[in-house]
Amino acid sequence: MRPVFRVTPRRALTALAGIAALGLLVAWSGIINIGASSGHWRITSWALHWAMQNSVRTYALFEPKPPTDLDTEDRIRRAAGHFETSCAFCHGSPLHDQPRLAAHMTPMPPGLEDAARKWRPRELAHIVRHGVKYTGMPSWLALQRDDEVLAMVAFLHALSQMPPERYRGIAFGPTVPEDPVLEGCARCHGMDGASKDGAFPVIGGQSEAYLLATLRAFNNATRPSGFMQFAVDGLSDGDLERMARHYAAQAGVSETVRHDDMSRGARIALRGLPEADVPACESCHGASSRRNPGYPRLAGQDAGYLAGQLRLFKQGHRGGTGYAHVMQKIAGRLPDDAIDAVAHFYAGDP
Repeated sequence: MRPVFRVTPRRALTALAGIAALGLLVAWSGIINIGASSGHWRITSWALHWAMQNSVRTYALFEPKPPTDLDTEDRIRRAAGHFETSCAFCHGSPLHDQPRLAAHMTPMPPGLEDAARKWRPRELAHIVRHGVKYTGMPSWLALQRDDEVLAMVAFLHALSQMPPERYRGIAFGPTVPEDPVLEGCARCHGMDGASKDGAFPVIGGQSEAYLLATLRAFNNATRPSGFMQFAVDGLSDGDLERMARHYAAQAGVSETVRHDDMSRGARIALRGLPEADVPACESCHGASSRRNPGYPRLAGQDAGYLAGQLRLFKQGHRGGTGYAHVMQKIAGRLPDDAIDAVAHFYAGDP
């Protein structure tokens, strides 16, 4: 009678040690080809993609719930220029659907024209925010900027139905400046720095001191923004000075606000919120000749932008310049409805 083979703890450990030793030997030998030109085996590609899909589905549960009005025009426009400069050379675009470099990468970056069909909004948000290991897909430069991540998700939703002409218009802007340093700025802010659709802040006419301090804060990553940190990456301080000088010379933000407005936002802007120890916004951001040039003017800015920035201050996610700590304290004392009210006042909304 043949003896029955039994699996004992010692035999199991010996087998595992043998498998591990064999794996180390194979890795040490160098016979595994890691060259991108060889591609993946089909089973390897399937296994990696399967694991990635499961991971995204699980971790997407921790993403903030997208707003019901996710696919707004301002969000779509806000992400278009960034997509062209940082994503299109791998994933393609309506103007260039088969980028040459991507075809020689392993794994090959997928086209994103049907991303909204393959992934739910929270799954896309997780991919945009955290990237994907072993693929070259980076994480967002400012993980805490939910607003920027959602803007990119909205853009990806719109991409499948976006004709080349529209993509060109929102990704490159209406004009191409002769100065290459200003080209990246003009994609989103235009040459005059006057946002007309709420997608971007009005920067034309702000003081040169404020603009330069802000650009430097983006450049050294003390003011988090995936859009702006990428836009100024690699620029010299002289380049930043030229940008600030150009936009400070433009006509953009308004000097005055309506003093006959009786809304709650007007009361907060003009008289403050004494019960919350909040000073009048105009005492720092008004048109007075004594205004600190390091403070921005607010009149004429988009309400959604202003409210978003105040909430970033309140959450401690906006900083960078030497006065950020002041606004963090003030915004922290403002209720959400007060933030919306004062933002609509400065935007001139009824």
